[in-house]
Amino acid sequence: MASESLEELDGIAHEPTREFVESTNVWQFMQTFGIDEYDELIRRTTTDIEGVEASGVDWFWDELVDYLHVDFFEEYDSVRETETRTVETASGETETFDGPQFTNWYPGGELNAAHNAVSRHAAPDTDVRNQVALVWEGEPGDVRQVTYHDLHEESNRVANYLESVGVETGDTVGLYMPMVPEVASIFYGCLKAGAVAVPIFSGFGVDATATRIADADCSVLFTGDGFYRRGSPVELKETADAAIERARSRVDGDGVEHTVVYDRVGTADDPDETLTWTRRDEWWDEAVESQPGGYEDKSLPSGQESMLLYSSGTTGEPKGIVHTHAGALLQAAKEIYFGFDHKPGDRFFWVSDIGWMMGPWTLLGNHALGGTVFMYEGAPDYPDPDRFWAMIDRHDLTVFGVSPTAVRALRKKGDEWLDGHDLSSLRLLGSTGEPWDPESWQWFYDNVGGGDCPVINISGGTEIMGCFLMPMPIQKLKPCTLGGPGLGMDIDVVDEAGDSIADAHERGYLVARDSCPSMTKSLWSGDERYIEEYWSRWDGLWNHGDWAQQDDDGLWFLHGRADDALNVAGRKVGPAEVEGAAMDHPAVNQAAAVGAPDETTGTAVVLYVVLEPDREPSEDLREAVSATVGEELGTPFRPREVLFVDAFPKTQSGKILRRAIGATYRGEEPGDMSSIENPEALEGIEEAT
Repeated sequence: MASESLEELDGIAHEPTREFVESTNVWQFMQTFGIDEYDELIRRTTTDIEGVEASGVDWFWDELVDYLHVDFFEEYDSVRETETRTVETASGETETFDGPQFTNWYPGGELNAAHNAVSRHAAPDTDVRNQVALVWEGEPGDVRQVTYHDLHEESNRVANYLESVGVETGDTVGLYMPMVPEVASIFYGCLKAGAVAVPIFSGFGVDATATRIADADCSVLFTGDGFYRRGSPVELKETADAAIERARSRVDGDGVEHTVVYDRVGTADDPDETLTWTRRDEWWDEAVESQPGGYEDKSLPSGQESMLLYSSGTTGEPKGIVHTHAGALLQAAKEIYFGFDHKPGDRFFWVSDIGWMMGPWTLLGNHALGGTVFMYEGAPDYPDPDRFWAMIDRHDLTVFGVSPTAVRALRKKGDEWLDGHDLSSLRLLGSTGEPWDPESWQWFYDNVGGGDCPVINISGGTEIMGCFLMPMPIQKLKPCTLGGPGLGMDIDVVDEAGDSIADAHERGYLVARDSCPSMTKSLWSGDERYIEEYWSRWDGLWNHGDWAQQDDDGLWFLHGRADDALNVAGRKVGPAEVEGAAMDHPAVNQAAAVGAPDETTGTAVVLYVVLEPDREPSEDLREAVSATVGEELGTPFRPREVLFVDAFPKTQSGKILRRAIGATYRGEEPGDMSSIENPEALEGIEEAT
């Protein structure tokens, strides 16, 4: 596809047909409650309702339970109640909070998220029992399918194993696992037994893994002997062993007492392969497969902890984010049902590890609705750059979610890799993680989605197990837009003083004016950091840390992290804005902007650039890219340097490690690089010219 001008991309790029709109779940919801327009839908679910005591937020989250057929073992007394809590703040003073900071959702109710996602579908009298819950493809090409009946029994065995080793309600269990179907069984087994699941990214190294094991104080850890990455097995258990020992030195108790090892790469049956084995270690087949396949899911309070998700830890210690059974279940199911328009025959693929939020979100959201999840183990471009396109074709996938950075990288490989692959099964596309550039969004929409699949570009975070912003499939879309506030999410854009500027169409801070069921109930380390991180800047407003803006047509956009802002001569600009401006130049495929100390301006912009395949670095091109940024953003923001590289360091989920790039440029230690997918790229950053 030829590159289009930005002027063309600024207009409406996607307009759903009337037939499609009326086929969507969100349109059916609107008809049920007499709601005629999208704007009215957002007002109805996020603001006060005239003549009604309950807010729209309360009304929506109450109605949602019955609308999505969520099973409660015990009915809740009210949709929510606000808790008054006194917290010692970072300044050493105490402060009392009685607003949205501490909200108990569905008090008095009891349920189990795993019952809703697995057990009820596997009952003998259901049509879903023998339907496929998981389709999995390993990097070498091996394929497995798991039915709801199978997933139910395997999860029961995990729950029985956990009880056999003394795990009780509220105890933490680590998942440092390869992306194999068993991760779903472990996750749901934890929830069935009332244990708190602690997913840990399988690409983390010793220190990052030890930090999470120690902070959560896990007594049980599930891991594997290894996994496949770019054609070779990667050891996992050796890293797990070292992390367990390092974590033990940081906790008061005994640390991990039981390790269950899944045999992914054949170590158990290979006489030439040996693993370090201790008395705490058991093979999966011995520990889990020997357990009974029946288990009665625990009935748990709505606010019972379901999982502990850790932030990436790019600044300071990783934050342990606490989610509940009711909150995580309802938010994920809502977003899959309405935002991604779940249909019974969907096959949903989101590129993510179980250790990131999108892993549990994908499982809970789809399985709560009886849907099918597709999982993939390996690299996105192995053995060739068409791996994703081949799997979409091979497995008739209907929803495909991926990061913008991954799309930019695949776009760079060339359109020819799409040739010969039938992608017509796709109904919707998804993305999250970072701002888009218009050209890559349009390429994704036209070439992968065939020009008629809406791009459901979402943004929220680990802290809310879901999205603050997400388009509805009934909306017209511009490139890069996030649509608007999610249903039941009272979201705003404010200025430095905390005053709303959304309707003024100015750029400001993305905030939440109210709670939602999936908002973290606090941090594992305590309330002090929770208040400091999210509620301390403005009274009663959740500070999410993103730059946001609503345009004249009511569509919302993000401009990167506010805390990443580059302060150049007293003027602030987000790295994503600089990168977007640079990618307006037709020679630029990807860009990463970082700040560097400057005697004159305080901070100067340094821009790293990956060029399109048919372009070569030159001084003229360096000047032209710099000039393009200056023309778009103003002369003060022209990069002091433009440096050409072949690739950026990225995580396995495709996010650019801008922190590492900046540290490398400034000669600082880049910090924890255990999640890096391509460490050789850092050498390229060091040698960039």
